[in-house]
Amino acid sequence: MDSPIYHLEKVVKARAEALEDFTGPLDLILHLLSKNKMEIKDIQISVILEQYLAWMERRKKLDLEVASEFVTMAAQLIFIKSRMLLSIHDEEALSEMEQLIASLEAHQRHENYMKIKSVIPEFTGRYALGRDYITKGPEQLPVNRAYRYVHDKDDLRRAMMTVRERMGSQMPPPMSAFEGIVGREPYPVADKAGELLRRLMRLGVTRFRSLFQGNRSRSEVVATFIAVLELCKAKRIRLAGTDEDCTVTCTGEGEAELEFSTDAY
Repeated sequence: MDSPIYHLEKVVKARAEALEDFTGPLDLILHLLSKNKMEIKDIQISVILEQYLAWMERRKKLDLEVASEFVTMAAQLIFIKSRMLLSIHDEEALSEMEQLIASLEAHQRHENYMKIKSVIPEFTGRYALGRDYITKGPEQLPVNRAYRYVHDKDDLRRAMMTVRERMGSQMPPPMSAFEGIVGREPYPVADKAGELLRRLMRLGVTRFRSLFQGNRSRSEVVATFIAVLELCKAKRIRLAGTDEDCTVTCTGEGEAELEFSTDAY
């Protein structure tokens, strides 16, 4: 008869699993801080001391020896707690607390350094592996914008009718609806130049900016500016002053009719 098989998984735990082991009391305190989600500077002695003593009690029940350094740390924690209970402003207790926090921070930095140092050989090997390979950059695929699908004409007609039915009254108006709204107003340069000369003969001297007063559109402003340029070129007017303060004077030269381009602006 075969020996019976007992399935004792999750019922009997190994000694290593039943109680975590630590190399020193500082490791245990850091573990308890992490378990309780505490920062080193926010350590609560009462909570940590209770769990610390519970861990030592479990080790004794498992017939495991407790190292003297763990006992020494327990005594120090009890001392700090008792002194702080007697007086919150106990300088000796505060000094012991500061030394404990400094020791925990130094031990944590050492542990982090050892963890980083342990993975350096693996990263060094990965760097050497990647150094010996040259990767090729991504290639840009040619873009083919040709429409390669084929549709039946009846399907296209039905789709178009569906769109028109969905739009309903939102169909765009005919082009005749825009007649008279959008247009181009012509301003012949010769007519604008004659108008400027008549104004200057009547006023004598005027400012350059006043020539554009009364212009109703951008096209008329452009025509006025080109007329001024043509009159200066023909020496019919003279500009004097600065960019900010410029005056316009009629010279009275050239009584002939103005021969400017009749293009509309």
